[in-house]
Amino acid sequence: TLRKPISQSSMADWASKNLNMHTQGIFRRRISISNMLSWNGGSIKKPMLITSNRTIKKEACEMFKLVQSYMGDRQTRMDRNHVALVTVTKCWSMQGLRDELYIQLIRQTTDNMCYRSLAWGWELMAISLAFFSPSPKFQSYLEGYIYRHLDSDERIAQHIKELVDLKNKKITKSRKKRKQNTEDEGLPISTYAKYCYRKLHKVAVTGGKKGLRKPTVEEITHARNAILTPSLFGSSLEEIMLRQQDMYPGNKLPWVQTQLSQQVLALGGEQTEGIFRIPGDIDEVNALKLQVDQWRIPNGLSDPNIPASLLKLWYRELEEPVIPQQFYQECISNYENPDAAVAVVQLLPELNRLVLCYLIHFLQIFAQPSNVGRTKMDVNNLAMVMAPNCLRCQSDDPRVIFENTRKEMSFLRMLIVHLDTSFIKGLV
Repeated sequence: TLRKPISQSSMADWASKNLNMHTQGIFRRRISISNMLSWNGGSIKKPMLITSNRTIKKEACEMFKLVQSYMGDRQTRMDRNHVALVTVTKCWSMQGLRDELYIQLIRQTTDNMCYRSLAWGWELMAISLAFFSPSPKFQSYLEGYIYRHLDSDERIAQHIKELVDLKNKKITKSRKKRKQNTEDEGLPISTYAKYCYRKLHKVAVTGGKKGLRKPTVEEITHARNAILTPSLFGSSLEEIMLRQQDMYPGNKLPWVQTQLSQQVLALGGEQTEGIFRIPGDIDEVNALKLQVDQWRIPNGLSDPNIPASLLKLWYRELEEPVIPQQFYQECISNYENPDAAVAVVQLLPELNRLVLCYLIHFLQIFAQPSNVGRTKMDVNNLAMVMAPNCLRCQSDDPRVIFENTRKEMSFLRMLIVHLDTSFIKGLV
């Protein structure tokens, strides 16, 4: 379900308060907001957004050239992958540049007469959202802009045609024209917008790329491919099963779930102290995530905390939790009743029921006394670290969240202790 975005008037109000108004001509006339937010073929001499940071002021102007280079509006010797990498790395390293990049992309994808350039601008926005979110202050503005493009393909094509016709009337035939291109050279803009809209909501909650290693070309390529090919992380269970239909048509469970679970056990995770509590090295987890998304499990893994951390991440990032939202209230109402808790599981959709039962069966291995002695992770600890990945409280009230957290843990503990998962053995 899509939230109603902020109104056009609210967006205009935000722009009037936050845009660093540019001037032009010998009389230094201020450029209007509409011109400030329309495609520009030249360079800029100061940032789009108000800032007092000198480094940001300098980097913003250089970044505008990178945006133009990626979109094909400025010549460069770098290939587009490298341009995207430099752009994303700048913003990933300097938080103050992130909103500036997004407002520059909004500008360059507004009143843009070249469809290919327009599509590449949206592509760069989609790639950027894989690495970092805008600031909370800017998020509603960006959300409103993206929302207005969710179903806009006919309107965009008509608008480009009108802009081209208008420009052709104004300029003489002898003057050099920018190459006009109204043909479809890429995906429909609505495809990018829908992806960006979902990604924006997700990255605002989970945050962007973490770790000390800077973004890589492989991650850039992966972020671009994810626009058309949904990732195994952050998608719905149904999407994931649909994706694996060609490769593993007989599987009843997500390949990523079973493979990562088996890796944890293969590396001796059930004998590792603090498993699921001690996080794996974040850069190694990121590297494994990249490979898993390409249906590969590397041979060189040695630390069970790496696949264990990635497995938790997979559960946590599911578009809808393993236990769907409509069952949440029933779960926390039956957190002390074993029979009622088990009964809730039987009510779940078949795929969710199988995925949850596989997880509980997996956790029951760690809950065995012989393993708890080594891992120091008894049933209470296991429920504590896993409950937030299975159930999601929708309330914003800290008191409700605090109270429900205890009930979520208790509900999962009931399942680990009382749910019969013997039928899961051998199921993939």
